[in-house]
Amino acid sequence: MIKKKKSLTEVSALGQYLPISVHKARRVIDQIRGRSYKDTLMILELMPYRACYPIFKLIYSAAANAKHNKGFEKEDLIVWQAEVNKGTTRKKLKPRARGRSYMIKRPTCHITIVVKVKDLSYYEAY
Repeated sequence: MIKKKKSLTEVSALGQYLPISVHKARRVIDQIRGRSYKDTLMILELMPYRACYPIFKLIYSAAANAKHNKGFEKEDLIVWQAEVNKGTTRKKLKPRARGRSYMIKRPTCHITIVVKVKDLSYYEAY
């Protein structure tokens, strides 16, 4: 596995084993990729999908990481990368009639959010 070199302007947040299907999470992630931090929060609050809340928390966490670890302002951030990968599938058995059982599959996903500073020249002066 090749390790990616960490950039000085990028900060990430990772959510693992979120109980959402990959397709439903990608439907939301595709709307916010490349947008500013404020626009992203506004879009996620107004979208009617269940996947919005965990993604909202990840965006908020990535911005908090950027402010705490690198000293970036939240207003200067954009969503640089947003990935949704398939996680493990939880399996349960549902009892049915005549002693039978059906398999219930609950998909999970891993979401990675990378935020980046719009204008780095302000931070390079310090």
